[in-house]
Amino acid sequence: MTAGFGAGDGRPMGGAEPDGVSGSSAERPGPLPPRIEPHPPLGATWPGTPGGTEPTAAVPAPRTGWSAPPNSGQWSQGPAPAAVPPGQGTGTYPSAPYGTAPYAPASHGGGYPPVGDLASAPPFPAGQPAWPGVTPPPVQPSRRRWPVLLAALLVVALAAVAGLQAYQLDRLGDRLAATDRRLAQAQDGDGTRLDGLEKRADALEKQAGAAFNPEAVASAVLPSVFRVRAGQFTGSAFAVGKPAAGGGTNLFTNFHVVESVWEAGGREVFLERTDQRFPATIVKVDKTNDVAHLRTTGKFTGLVTAPTAVKSGQQIVVVGAPLGLEDSVTTGVVSALRAAQGGSGPAIQFDAPINPGNSGGPVINGSKQVVGIATAKARDAEGIGLAVPIKVACDGFKIC
Repeated sequence: MTAGFGAGDGRPMGGAEPDGVSGSSAERPGPLPPRIEPHPPLGATWPGTPGGTEPTAAVPAPRTGWSAPPNSGQWSQGPAPAAVPPGQGTGTYPSAPYGTAPYAPASHGGGYPPVGDLASAPPFPAGQPAWPGVTPPPVQPSRRRWPVLLAALLVVALAAVAGLQAYQLDRLGDRLAATDRRLAQAQDGDGTRLDGLEKRADALEKQAGAAFNPEAVASAVLPSVFRVRAGQFTGSAFAVGKPAAGGGTNLFTNFHVVESVWEAGGREVFLERTDQRFPATIVKVDKTNDVAHLRTTGKFTGLVTAPTAVKSGQQIVVVGAPLGLEDSVTTGVVSALRAAQGGSGPAIQFDAPINPGNSGGPVINGSKQVVGIATAKARDAEGIGLAVPIKVACDGFKIC
């Protein structure tokens, strides 16, 4: 579709006046009305183009500068527009369809006369669309990068803090493990020391129990020791072993203490303790070893005999009634073990003081066990006493 324009000199361009126009109105210059050129039918020639063919998109037909000759009813091509230098036209006016130049509205009437090449065309006002009816795409504002950078820095800082905390926790775990090991070692050492202390305490208790204590020995032994009255003679006797078969108590004494009664054919003697008196019977005698076996119907606790022989230097306690003084206690050590001589049995030599009346009394070690029977002392001498080993008496009478 194309438009025709007047020449601007007040006359129609090469044609007759339109119908109905006359007088001054016919002579008045003005633009001609637009004329519509129909599209040629299929197969017809296209006016103004080489070969009469329709312009295609591949070979656009320029329409710039078209004008109608006067009253001819045909279109002719005007002079070609000046070439647009490279880089021109972009950013001012968009390229028109088919390569035509942009048009600007005429100030004197209808139609859009050509305004020349793109280089001389004025730019569009700022903020206005480049082509009528075409809305340009919205300009995207540039994104601000500082929030992204701030988030990245925050992530790095948090990672550093987490790494530091993990390192500190790891070191703390190592320190706790080392402390646990030291504590376990200290506890093991304390346990070892406590075990050692317990063992030492047990050893000390055993030593204390084995330590010689005359008072403890006397307290345990005295209730089983008696004074013996046999006619006109007195001596000592002690309960020994388990109770007798008839329910009484077995006792040991020296033969020479009851010798007068035994030789006279008597068998009865008396056991005295404080204000009490118990009758006893002479069961059997051993004249060679100076031992006699007595039995009473009263029930008394028998003393325990030592399983092994005494040794020189061992501390002892001698209990008896010297000169009739009952519950007398003396202490000493074993001086020596004497072998049998002149038909008499072996003897224990000790240095504890004894006197007449101690004969038949028990000789006790630190463990409250009977080791011998006091028999005699050396005349005109001090600290020489003799005792019959308890093993000799037990073997001869079988009552221990």
